[in-house]
Amino acid sequence: MEGFAPTTWKQESWLTRWRQTAVFERLFAPVDTAVLAYFRIAFGLIMLWEVSRYFTNGWITRYWVEPVVNFPYYGFGWVRPLPGMGMELLFAGLGVLAIFIMLGFYYRLSATLFFLGFTYSFLLEQARYLNHFYLIVLLSFLLIWLPLGRVYSLDARRAAHGSIQRAPAWTLWLLRAQIGIVYFYAGLAKLNRDWLQGEPMRGWLASRTDFPLIGPFFTEEWLVYAFSYGGLLLDLLIVPFLLWRRTRPFAFAAGLTFHLMNAKLFSIGIFPWFMIAATAVFFNPGWPRRVIAWLGCQCVLHPPTGPEKHHTSASQPLVVALLGFYLLVQLLLPLRHYLYAGDPSWTEEGHRYAWHMKLRDKDAEATFQVVDAQSGQTWQVAPEEYLPGWQASKMAAHPYMIWQFARFLEAEWQKQGVADVAVYAEVMASLNGRSPQRLIDPNVDLLTATYSIRPSAWIVPLGE
Repeated sequence: MEGFAPTTWKQESWLTRWRQTAVFERLFAPVDTAVLAYFRIAFGLIMLWEVSRYFTNGWITRYWVEPVVNFPYYGFGWVRPLPGMGMELLFAGLGVLAIFIMLGFYYRLSATLFFLGFTYSFLLEQARYLNHFYLIVLLSFLLIWLPLGRVYSLDARRAAHGSIQRAPAWTLWLLRAQIGIVYFYAGLAKLNRDWLQGEPMRGWLASRTDFPLIGPFFTEEWLVYAFSYGGLLLDLLIVPFLLWRRTRPFAFAAGLTFHLMNAKLFSIGIFPWFMIAATAVFFNPGWPRRVIAWLGCQCVLHPPTGPEKHHTSASQPLVVALLGFYLLVQLLLPLRHYLYAGDPSWTEEGHRYAWHMKLRDKDAEATFQVVDAQSGQTWQVAPEEYLPGWQASKMAAHPYMIWQFARFLEAEWQKQGVADVAVYAEVMASLNGRSPQRLIDPNVDLLTATYSIRPSAWIVPLGE
């Protein structure tokens, strides 16, 4: 009929329309790979430094050879330290792999092996949990999939195509997102009553009045609140200010000051230096080339080559789906402590993997009572009889580790021919200057208690 257009069934698919969106095009727009090469070199160099510290400080023997028991993570009870010289060889191998990553030598294989080796060492001992160890696990996993070895690397030298100096923008934005998540959730965790009232910062500063220049003021309330609220605001706001070009230099300077102050005040290893290096990925992706030019070195300077616009491929929707899934996990996992009724700094339920960094001061002491169910004979056990001090202090403050230690004691008594025992724990803990109070119900036989992702009824709630 006149006035009506014929119906067409060849409509564009939703996938085609999705690929034409601005977000999709920005994810796959080419960016300079110079910043990716910088991150690879920085990561490898700092990991080499970290591994060397295990040898120079004797940590391999201390953490995995001398202890009679280790405390693996929930679901990983089957993980055990390597026997004999195995742990020394593992860390020597990690050092070699860090060098290979830094040089871009068989980069993807080196990154994969480093991720597996470091993650294995991480899973061996809960008493050594640090947020930056968890961050290294995540980043070393991401390195496997990112094209960080395609420029300024030995792999690029021996490849037929040479250096590839442009990569999809998502590779850079994924690194930025991971670092941004650390900052944001560290700030979100500080929105609690203790931190807003200056604890535990008040106690930490009072013990460091020898700090150069400003140390004598560390007992002043105005400075206590300046440190507490300054750290809170920096964590929450640094990423938005890093993303805006006009405020980026000031945000980076604030972050630099923040991390240098933390490195001086606290014993937190490589973390401040790693975050300083990682935060630099928020600058324009070509900044390493400009720095090299400013230093007067022309030997590695080449203008970026490759297409100015992204090209489509069949794998791009899958890449976007996998990116979305990974980031969704990273966004939701730190929020799981809201599923529990108690304070995560006290109960530890949902505390780990949530970027709760330097957030509390928690001390605890524990004694255990082993009771023969048949004769009623009782033994009092101090954890130090089996554990070195660094393990005993951590164990006493973490309910899951207390639960694990009770099972270790059960096995020890079974070796002595006492087959049926009950194990009770008397644990007194103090959080952020509070008076000591019970952490574990002393009337509960820990061998009958269960531990899972659900709330544990045998953990005593934090009182006022």
